[in-house]
Amino acid sequence: MDKKLSFVIPCYKSQKTVGAVIDEIREMIHKEGKYDYEIILVNDGSPDNVWDVIREYASQDDHILGVNLAKNFGQHSAVLAGYNYCTGDYVISLDDDGQTPAREVPSLLCELEKGYDVVYAKYDEMHQKAFRRWGSDFARRMSDYIFGVQGYYTGSFFVARKFIIDEIIRYKNCYPYLGGLVLRTTRNIGYVSVQHNDRLEGQSGYSLRKLVSLWFNGFTAFSVKPLEISAYIGFLFAIIGFIYTIIIIIRRLFVPELAALIPYGWSSQTSILLIIGGLILVNMGLMGEYIGRIYICINNSPQFVVKEVCGNVAEKSAKEIK
Repeated sequence: MDKKLSFVIPCYKSQKTVGAVIDEIREMIHKEGKYDYEIILVNDGSPDNVWDVIREYASQDDHILGVNLAKNFGQHSAVLAGYNYCTGDYVISLDDDGQTPAREVPSLLCELEKGYDVVYAKYDEMHQKAFRRWGSDFARRMSDYIFGVQGYYTGSFFVARKFIIDEIIRYKNCYPYLGGLVLRTTRNIGYVSVQHNDRLEGQSGYSLRKLVSLWFNGFTAFSVKPLEISAYIGFLFAIIGFIYTIIIIIRRLFVPELAALIPYGWSSQTSILLIIGGLILVNMGLMGEYIGRIYICINNSPQFVVKEVCGNVAEKSAKEIK
């Protein structure tokens, strides 16, 4: 065998789809015929019976390892939990819904062999709802600014060298964001265009609220630029207020007849106060978010909690994952 591949798949509401993903991985491995492999399935507190499915597969195949988390910690935390059990030379992250085509893994590996540390699958056409596509585009543009890179594309389907994964799992804070963790480790990143499959069944577990929470997590976990943006906005409104004050003074001094035509009232003043007050509250909320995250991290809130492991645990046991 040439290299060993580690497939990490976070599972949530996928008891009817994860089997098809496993079969596609097996088919690809058999077709290539040159890789040893392991499949690490992480149950992220799924409300269905996906853990029973994982245990069944793990009992029948020594290449499969199941990791059961104590509750739902989120996709990125679940992926990091799986990374802690990886023993392969290359680590591949996949979704559990069949939208990330395992048959394209050889293309990503071929690109990785050109010298890249990480290779992302890039989709020419996304088979998702409109708000998910718009959200992905928004997150991509914000990432360009927040992380100081251009054209950086993140996704749930990518392959990374083992040393990248080893560095990523050193991050123990309870707000992981994979895109930021990758960029914190390397900028040597490649891309391969692949076809985005239709979801095998069901709907995405990401609501608009969860997506916004994920974006905010990424923006605040590895950068203080949101604070810089709020400062710029506050400075801009201060300039606007200063200019408006000068206009009022000039109007009073040089155009008194025009000033007399303008009715006095509390509505304009109230509007200005509401705008300024809203900006102040937004900035305070943003600073409070940073402070709150610092407080939670200081209290050592867990990134994930492993409840149970089944299958071939290789060289690690659940007690070693901290």
